[in-house]
Amino acid sequence: MKPSRSHFHDIRGLRYHVRTWGEAHHPKLFLLHGWMDVSASFQFLVDAFRHDWHVIAPDWRGFGLTELASSGYWFPEYYADLDALLDLYQPDAPASVVGHSMGGNVICAYAGIRPQRVRRLVTLEGLGLARTSADESPDRHARWLDELRNPPQMAPYRSFAAVARRLQRNNPRLSDERAEFLARHWARELGPGAVELAGDPRHKTVNPYLFRIEEMLACWRRITAPVLLVTGKDSHAAGWLKDSAAQLAQRKAAFADFREVALDDCGHMLHHDQPQRLARIIEDFLGRA
Repeated sequence: MKPSRSHFHDIRGLRYHVRTWGEAHHPKLFLLHGWMDVSASFQFLVDAFRHDWHVIAPDWRGFGLTELASSGYWFPEYYADLDALLDLYQPDAPASVVGHSMGGNVICAYAGIRPQRVRRLVTLEGLGLARTSADESPDRHARWLDELRNPPQMAPYRSFAAVARRLQRNNPRLSDERAEFLARHWARELGPGAVELAGDPRHKTVNPYLFRIEEMLACWRRITAPVLLVTGKDSHAAGWLKDSAAQLAQRKAAFADFREVALDDCGHMLHHDQPQRLARIIEDFLGRA
């Protein structure tokens, strides 16, 4: 495995963990993980890259080794964190960015908010959230208030091996070796026979603010960078959106420069299932910065 290094920065008042691979003089590539994941999850993808990159992968606030946020977790906070990270690591040039799932949603929105900051972007299974209607707002807020009273908790595990087995139940394509590696980063030991996931359980609290597709389409229309969407043919992510064919086409049409690749024998976790093929697709799209 290619060795990684851990760095800690003060980002917007939080102790932020950033994992890097490669040397600082190599072209920079930012990797943004998804919900309930961590930066080390990209290890297999980084190992598969043919070219030398300075890979920069943060643990989002409240995940992995980054500090928990007392104010909660909202998409605008992720946009602001990314803005600060780009100021720190690549302030003078537009960045090449790959985001998975939630990370893909973050970079797609951010690239429309700050189009001058993004050179090229790859979104892995991240094309917004399910559409909502205003009628859902009262029940959504009521559920949020209920969850504030009875916050979600992380499930306990007896060992890292138990976490690895859980990962393999979710994704049978994971080998024992990869599942064990991920478990050691995805979870932390609290004491003998006590392991829990390395994430703030408040991430499981429902967001009281509805996803408004019109606002997201407006962001996407302002993106000037070429956009590549990579999906897994065995993934259920498209079903999560609950879009009709016409609605899904509307999302894709919002991007001025858009292309798409679907990987067979691949689920939602593309960087785990097909890292070699995914690395080739990403590098061919990005070129050399």
